[in-house]
Amino acid sequence: MSSDFEAYELDFGTITAEVTNKIGRIPKLSGEEKTQLVLNVDKQLEEVRELLEQMDLEAREIPIQSRPMYNSRLKSYKGEIEKLEKDFKRSRIAYSDEVRNDLLGDDAGSSENQLIKLREERAHLLDNTEKLERSSRRLEAGYQIAVETEQVGQEILSNLHGDREKIQKARERLRETDANLGKSSRILTGMLRR
Repeated sequence: MSSDFEAYELDFGTITAEVTNKIGRIPKLSGEEKTQLVLNVDKQLEEVRELLEQMDLEAREIPIQSRPMYNSRLKSYKGEIEKLEKDFKRSRIAYSDEVRNDLLGDDAGSSENQLIKLREERAHLLDNTEKLERSSRRLEAGYQIAVETEQVGQEILSNLHGDREKIQKARERLRETDANLGKSSRILTGMLRR
């Protein structure tokens, strides 16, 4: 069974080498030739995926003591195919130097500088946007604290107003009690004299 796995590995190596070569050529082509090469690479990538499935099935049939070695090789092949698929996707939309120059109307070195400058500006803008968002969040938090403080202040003023009314009523009762005590004192004094 491991000989089947190794045969699949050889096929995998051959096809991925071809795919890598073709992926490198795609950006340099245009029109029908590019379309045909893209379709061809897509078909070969599908073959590689099928080979990986076959290798996975074979690895499951291998005795348990040898299985980890085959599983790690299979995992590395899966990583390789993922990288190839990413490269393929990039190459399909990539332009050759001539096409890039035609589009930008500039030479390659200067367009690379412009690209670098645009990336730096974009990073700078993203950084500024992030700072603005942080400042906005701080302002919003500050505003929320101010609103909460205002509510607490209103409650305190309301409580103080209630306490003031209670104190004024208590003072009024104290005056009435003082006046009553004065009357009582005069009455008692008058009674004692009689």
